[in-house]
Amino acid sequence: MLTPEEVRHVAMLARLGLTDEEVESLRVQLSDVLEHIAMLDKLDTSKIEPTAQILVQRNVSRSDETIASLLPDEVLLNAPRAEDGFIRVPAVLDDAK
Repeated sequence: MLTPEEVRHVAMLARLGLTDEEVESLRVQLSDVLEHIAMLDKLDTSKIEPTAQILVQRNVSRSDETIASLLPDEVLLNAPRAEDGFIRVPAVLDDAK
């Protein structure tokens, strides 16, 4: 059975403010939950395969296909400003323009 101090500690970790009545109510409820979990520890699961997912998963992503990319000159045609084969952007670290 959990102590009121343990419940207050868990409440503090969850950033919950509890009244004394709530602490007592949760102490009983959490103790019951932990008792049920303890019963599961007694089950023999040695013949059950570990399961990461109970539902059948299928890949819904598209295939990775390579395609030709734009040539540098074509990229520069899409840029608002280009200079000497590069895309010109506003300076962000100093007042140079």
